[in-house]
Amino acid sequence: MASLPCGSDRIERFFWVFSDFVMNMSALICSNTCPNDVPADELYSFEQWLHFSEPELDLVRAGLNAMDANPSQRELRAAALWVLQLKQPDEKLTAMRALYRMGQNGQLLLKSHTDWRDNAVLQHGCPGRPERPELIAATQTLRRSMSSTEGRAIMVHALAHIEFNAINLALDAMVRFADLSDDYYWDWWRVAAEEAYHFSLIQRHLRRLGAEYGDYPAHDGLWDMAERTQHSFADRMAMVPRTLEARGLDACPIMQEKFRQVGDEQAARILDIILRDEITHVALGHRWFIYACAQNQAEPIYTYRRLAEQYHAPRVRPPFNWVARRAAGFFEEELSAWQTES
Repeated sequence: MASLPCGSDRIERFFWVFSDFVMNMSALICSNTCPNDVPADELYSFEQWLHFSEPELDLVRAGLNAMDANPSQRELRAAALWVLQLKQPDEKLTAMRALYRMGQNGQLLLKSHTDWRDNAVLQHGCPGRPERPELIAATQTLRRSMSSTEGRAIMVHALAHIEFNAINLALDAMVRFADLSDDYYWDWWRVAAEEAYHFSLIQRHLRRLGAEYGDYPAHDGLWDMAERTQHSFADRMAMVPRTLEARGLDACPIMQEKFRQVGDEQAARILDIILRDEITHVALGHRWFIYACAQNQAEPIYTYRRLAEQYHAPRVRPPFNWVARRAAGFFEEELSAWQTES
């Protein structure tokens, strides 16, 4: 392949070549199922998931190699944008796995200075998501007793929707904000891969319950906040990982207990994995919020309170998972204030 133009034009063209390949390949991608040697009642690890030997992984890798044998033209944030705009979950997970492995092998370079904000795909083609589920107001979401299979499926479907959005949120955070520390982009690349892994676990369990992602309506609160904070790196870190995703730290033990009460031990074990990883993800949001405050010479606790009021963030209320919130780095002053206010 002829060399691409220098600078951002080269990366832009890389993205379009990458996208054209995917559109031509998408009909060949098969459903993201587990290998036969992983029993349906067992969970697989992140490393196992990364190395699933499935036909579509070979297709993605072959496409990347055919696109250009020159590793210097494989750029991390361009790859993140490509995955972000993919609509079908199985396509997104397959691409995420293959590209993450390339990053582990040193085959993705990073250009942190490229400004993607005016990119047409980011503006009009993202986030990529399927036609279903139907998006409704949070107050209209379905509620059923978890003593029924359908009730459990509705709850598991809600978790799948959260994790699918979380993949897109991590990728968007990489693409949208330029000129940050290299560690920032690699951190959120890892988060995107782990969220894809979570989705895979939940999707498989949902199928065991006789349902598919998209079968039930869902709300769009996470992505709505992402759109409202698209202009500010500090605001995004404060309101998405440090607020909305942190609520999951409190909710996980409650959901686990509900699943165990109805005998769904596998769902509870999946939530063990999710809680473990989400503590790290929220901690990263906290870390990069502190970084943003330092850049802006702003005091973190006051700044967070101001932003919570500005965005009408959901009030932090009990029950709290104090252990998880402390592990994620929340300040003791904040924790004490929330306990007093509740």
